[in-house]
Amino acid sequence: MSSDDNERGSKAAEAESLDTTTNPENVTGDPEKQQDNKIGHSILVEWDGDSDPLDPRTFSSSRKWFYVAVVSTGSLLVTATSSLYVACYAQIISRFGISQEIANLGLSLYVLGLGLGPLLFSPFSEFYGRRPIYITSIVFFLIWLIPCAVAQNIETLLIARFFNGLSGSAFLAVAGGSIVDLFIPQQLLLPMTIFTGTAFIGPVAGPLIGGFINSFANWRWSFYVLLIWTGVMLACVLLVPETYHPILLSKKAAALRKSTKRQYHSASDKARASKSLSKALATSLYVPFQLLFLDPMVLALSTYTSLLQGILYLFFGAFPLVFVNNHGFNLWQVGLTFLGLLIGNLVACLFNPYWHKNWMGLIAKMKAKHGPEYKPEPELRLPPAMIGSAMVTVSLFWFAWTTYPSVHWIVPIIATIFFSIGLFFVFQGLWTFLMAAYPKYAASAMAVNTTTRCLFAAAFPLFTVQMFDDLGYQWASTLIAFLTLAMLPFPYIFFRYGKTLRARSKFSSG
Repeated sequence: MSSDDNERGSKAAEAESLDTTTNPENVTGDPEKQQDNKIGHSILVEWDGDSDPLDPRTFSSSRKWFYVAVVSTGSLLVTATSSLYVACYAQIISRFGISQEIANLGLSLYVLGLGLGPLLFSPFSEFYGRRPIYITSIVFFLIWLIPCAVAQNIETLLIARFFNGLSGSAFLAVAGGSIVDLFIPQQLLLPMTIFTGTAFIGPVAGPLIGGFINSFANWRWSFYVLLIWTGVMLACVLLVPETYHPILLSKKAAALRKSTKRQYHSASDKARASKSLSKALATSLYVPFQLLFLDPMVLALSTYTSLLQGILYLFFGAFPLVFVNNHGFNLWQVGLTFLGLLIGNLVACLFNPYWHKNWMGLIAKMKAKHGPEYKPEPELRLPPAMIGSAMVTVSLFWFAWTTYPSVHWIVPIIATIFFSIGLFFVFQGLWTFLMAAYPKYAASAMAVNTTTRCLFAAAFPLFTVQMFDDLGYQWASTLIAFLTLAMLPFPYIFFRYGKTLRARSKFSSG
């Protein structure tokens, strides 16, 4: 769940700012510009226009798409590992003699690790680049899968699951930034759609894959399969070079200093020299929660997205109850019930060009009304969330009152298709709104959104079985539908009054 997600807004701005660059030595430039690029006796190093072979944006299309495929598949692996575990419940409970609640901790602790990791990996990537983070992450992800596969007691499995999630979270924290490194802003729609889609598909693909494995093999084979997948990913990650522009420019400056014996520096050298890693970590841990508790819009939108993420993970416990007890499904058939959520995600991805066209149309209307100097407001990014919020609530009521044995099993699964589409639309609209409304704090706004979502996702599975057993399948599902109904007005409120609320915020662009 994506991820990287944390740096998308700030790095997109960075990518735009790097679009118009000059030769670092300005050999072919005019003398005045050459003088401007000197600070004292040090020469500023930038990209050599649009043909610099060191600039990731000049890589061949096949090379770029290979890197997109690697980081997107890494995101798919990490998110699928979170939920594939739920298909192991029956065997784990029998093997270790534990309760359902204890087994659920393996899911919750993994998701908790996913939520905490980005707060650490994002600042580390600023100092060391993206490639060392990926390699370290995938190596430790592989290492922590081993005790999961060979665990002889539940304590080992639970601890390993937490560190497994913590290690893998780098793909959610950094991968979005890597994609921004590779493409100019006008080309970002398709690769970002693919990356975001894999982060959404992963959690619903996990039970589907795990259902087949655990129906015909020992539960340990779930982790053996993940070990094989991770080993292949490690080999692929080793082929991905560094793409973070400040790190590459810094290395370019160092190479020029060594080869010419002259003083060169990159724009990031001075900033990096004046900013310690400990300070970056403190900022990463402090600023996001300052936004959460001091800005009502960030609090409301983070609460809404967290509730939806919690409901998604609640389904991992609810689907087996509904489809096993009501319709007599076996384990692999329960896994197939998640196809509804998977199809919904794929359909929602196809709407991205439409929403982009809709956004451009709204901008054109506002410019016709206010003049060509009109600057697009963040609220224009909210229409997907406005449509999606209604779809989520309606589909949850639909699911709730079709969970009777007398109703054909396909009916509630169709409801989950619309839930998944609405969920994607809500996240798409609210995330882009947050990044546009808080450009200076985009990374922090996304970081706190990721952390709160994972906290809710970790908490919801812990009470799913009790809630569905005590309230009944219909009223338990209706309760969560009413919760989304209470949150439904927020995208509409912020679309109408967002500009006024932003003007009162000390964090927003106003």
